[in-house]
This record gives sequence, C-alpha cells and structure tokens, in this order.
Amino acid sequence: MHTGRIHSLETFGTVDGPGIRFVLFMQGCALQCRYCHNPDSWDMTGGKSFTVEEILAEMEPYVDYYRSSGGGITVTGGEPTLQAPFVAELFRECKERWGLHTALDSSGFCDPHHAEALLSVTDLVLLDLKYMDSEGHRQLTTQPNERILNFARHLSQRGIPMWIRRVLVPGLTDNAADLLALGRFISGLRKVERVEVLPYHRMGVFKWQQLNRDYTLEGWREPTTNEVERAVKWIEQGRSAGAALHSRQPRERAT
Repeated sequence: MHTGRIHSLETFGTVDGPGIRFVLFMQGCALQCRYCHNPDSWDMTGGKSFTVEEILAEMEPYVDYYRSSGGGITVTGGEPTLQAPFVAELFRECKERWGLHTALDSSGFCDPHHAEALLSVTDLVLLDLKYMDSEGHRQLTTQPNERILNFARHLSQRGIPMWIRRVLVPGLTDNAADLLALGRFISGLRKVERVEVLPYHRMGVFKWQQLNRDYTLEGWREPTTNEVERAVKWIEQGRSAGAALHSRQPRERAT
C-alpha cells in the first residue's frame, strides 16, 4: 500500500467539485505561483506521511454526507500528480468501497503518461490554466506552460470532464489578449463542463511571512465584481471565436 505526504485535509468542502467533499491537500509542487495561498505545500519533504487506509479512516464517518449530496473526494495540493500512485490507489479504494465521485485539482504540470493510472479512476479534473502566454506563465509561476497545455489536450482526448479555472489578479492575469486566448484554447477542448474565474485574495500572505519568503504581490488589490464579469465576457468571446473557427475547418479542408 502506498503512502503519501499530506499537507492538510478538510472534511466538509463545498467549492472543489460537486456536492459535499472530502478535500485532501497533498505536499509538494513544482510551481511557485506568486499568489499561492499555500506556499508551505511546495516542499516535497514537508507535511506528514499517511497510508491510504489512514486517509480512508478519516473519510469514513462522513461518507453518507458525501454520497447523499452527490459529492465525493477531491485531491488538491500542492500538486497531486507528483504523488500519482498514492492518489490513484486512494481514488480506486473510494470507488470500490463507497462508489464516490473523484476529482483531481491540478496545475496540469505533469507528463500525462505518468498519471495514466490516476486518470483512469478520476471522474473530474479541476484544471488551472493560469496564463496562456508561456513567458508570462513562467514569470507568474517560475515554469513555462507547454506541459500544462499538453495535459489539457490529453484530458480532452480521453474525454475526462474538466472544470477550467483562472485566478484573476488585476494588472497581472486579467489582460484581454490572454483571456481571449484562453477562451480560444478552451473552445478546442472536449468535456469542459465549467469555466471559473476565481478572484485573487490575500488570505495566505501570512504564510509567506512565516516562511520568510518575499511576497511579490504586496500592495496588489483584489478584483472588483465588474472586473471578474469582464474577464468572464472576454473568455466567452474567445470561446465563441474559437468555436466559429473550428466549425469552418472541415468545410475548408473539403474544398
């Protein structure tokens, strides 16, 4: 039985997938997002070690709530695909024992072949598409985004349902060109059930201070409701333009 490095857990989650959910935060992440609210989860050697059975024991008292609400388990992080064998075994046991819905909250910074066993027992992927321009993505997270976009395409090819997420930071991730590009990219993916624009918040700043890390977004503000609505509109415009282009392509090839 696999063991995993765990950052923390939540027994009554309501925003990371449908219904009421057990939310497990894994330890370790290859990205270092400037707005991350869990920078203490980056270090792979941090957290505590748990077996799959120990996590199942934490879940068992609440299983009836998860099932009756149409919920289940969401594994997030950190980055859960870094511990793909552990998460795959956990998801498999949740399905076999209790028939629970499984969701993977991921940055997508992963070779899909490394996560194949995990994806085979995953019902939903919550995928963060933080920035479409690769250099802008590197400045935001320390890493380029080609691997992430390939992961999204792989999910689409496999027909795995997705919720696409974008954290909106005014002046950083809210420019029209990148949001339109995000919409166009999404238009080419299958099984995108939801697109969520998540307002930037400062609730994790104290953790940066505790870790003596330089928080480079100090002084940056949270977006207004109007700014979030504008971002949603730009993404939808990009999706519409992309869908129109895709609809013309078969006719163009036939001529």
